[in-house]
Amino acid sequence: MSRFIATIVFIAASSVQAGDEPKQPVAPGFESPGYVWNEMRGEKLLALQAKGDPLRGGIAFEVCQGCHGMDALGELDGTYPRLAGQHASVLIKQLADVRAGIRDNRKMYPFAEEHVVTTQELADIAAYLSALPVPAEHGVGPGTDLERGRSLYERDCVECHGSAGEGDATNFYPRVAGQHYLYLLRQMHDIRGGKRRNANPEMWEVSKDYRDEDIQVVIDYMSRLPSDG
Repeated sequence: MSRFIATIVFIAASSVQAGDEPKQPVAPGFESPGYVWNEMRGEKLLALQAKGDPLRGGIAFEVCQGCHGMDALGELDGTYPRLAGQHASVLIKQLADVRAGIRDNRKMYPFAEEHVVTTQELADIAAYLSALPVPAEHGVGPGTDLERGRSLYERDCVECHGSAGEGDATNFYPRVAGQHYLYLLRQMHDIRGGKRRNANPEMWEVSKDYRDEDIQVVIDYMSRLPSDG
C-alpha cells in the first residue's frame, strides 16, 4: 500500500472513530412505487455523458485501492468485487447509486462521496477500470451440480448477462464472467431478499422463487464462465 493510500485509509478510519463519518443519504429504490432501476437522470446521466480519461482515472482510483486492490481484482471471500474489466456504464451506475443513496453501502460511501470523487472522476475511474485486464484466476464455487446451474443460467440469466457472462454495457447489465463466486452469491441473496435496493426488478422476479440450492448452483456455474468471454 502506498503512503498516499495509507494516509487516506488512516484519515477515514480516524473520522469514523471520531463520529465524523459522512452519512450516506437514502433515496427511493426498489421498494418504492415508480422505481426505475436504470433511469437516465441526475449525476448518472452527467457521468455517462462525460468523456472518461483512464489516466486520470487511475490516479483517482488510488483512494479505492485499500479495499479493491491495486489491480481492482477484489477479494476471493466476496467482501469486495472484482472491478477490473467491468463495463464503464455499469460502474458509473453503481457509483452514482451509492452516492445518491439508492444502493446502500455505508462503508464505501465516505470514499465515494462528492467531496472525495467528482462527477468527472466517476467517468474517469470507470474508463480506467473497464480497460484493466481480467486474469483467469478468481473465486469459483464447489462444482457440485454444474449441469443444473447451466440449465438455470440458460433459462433465467442468459438474456441479460449473455451466454458467456459478458453482460451488456448499453443496458447496464454487468459482466459476471470472472467475478468472484462468493460476491455473486451474496448479491443474488441480497436481490432475492430485497436488500439490494438498486436492483433490476426483473432479476428479483426471476430469483424470488429460487431456493437457496438454486442460487448456489446457478452462481457456481456463473462463476466458472471464462473471464475472457
